[in-house]
Amino acid sequence: MARRGAPDPKETALAEARCLNPRPESVRDPAFLASEFFDARDVVQVKYEMVRRVEAEGAPVTATAAAFGYSRPAYYQAAAAVQESGLEGLVPDKPRPRSGHKLTEEILACAE
Repeated sequence: MARRGAPDPKETALAEARCLNPRPESVRDPAFLASEFFDARDVVQVKYEMVRRVEAEGAPVTATAAAFGYSRPAYYQAAAAVQESGLEGLVPDKPRPRSGHKLTEEILACAE
């Protein structure tokens, strides 16, 4: 445990790796609530366990996704990511600009 006021080293590491779950409080799965092994702050572990629960244990998608704090579409995205890239596919992408924010009207006019 981190001292009061000191940053938690695991949380810092998860944030640096882009794996910090922004909503760990939404994970209500009993395994995450009852065990120190499972960490709701680790988004990769949460998504992997959600996919594993459905695929290996035959749990229903809607209830399982809700217990892990996700929607059905988010479950299917995670399952496809695991299928395509393994655990690495569950690591969130680096943030990118959503549009050509550096291409002003002036620059576009000059380029034409």
